Amino acid sequence: MATSSKAARADDTTIAALGTPSDLGGNATAAIAAEINKLAADAFALYVKTKNFHWHMSGPHFRDYHLLLDEQSAQIFATIDPLAERSRKLGQPTLRSIGHIAKLSRIKDNDAEFVSPAEMLEELVSDNKAFTASLRAAHEVASSHNDSATTSILEVYLDESERRTWFLFEASRGADRTGH
Repeated sequence: MATSSKAARADDTTIAALGTPSDLGGNATAAIAAEINKLAADAFALYVKTKNFHWHMSGPHFRDYHLLLDEQSAQIFATIDPLAERSRKLGQPTLRSIGHIAKLSRIKDNDAEFVSPAEMLEELVSDNKAFTASLRAAHEVASSHNDSATTSILEVYLDESERRTWFLFEASRGADRTGH
């Protein structure tokens, strides 16, 4: 019981130390930030996976795929700071470590030594679709709490995620296992 009380006091201290004024209630900011933090963790994981595939791309379409994944990874990376800062604007904590990212992320790692170009593109299509679905879910939470600032940010990222999915899908449409 003492440990539980100590943890609750630590949580209260953290909230007080990181709190910022908002017309949204504490339950709203906590719920929205929880979704945003999962998105930021997903974005970190998707960024690293996209860069992994960018670095390990091979085959006759190397240049096109390499450049596509570089462009997409930069776009994904650019979402992380605004997401984390949105959580802080709501007076809530955000990501603290690689371990925290791993705990929250829903994007699975790919540590394989070799992944064919076609498999890379297929996996990124799937991951970007999942990220889009998570963006929509977070948008619903923010919308339900009348947080138009968060919904506006998420709408831009939804469009970008759908575009990445589209480009990856079209680049891999009808490709054999080697990406041809």
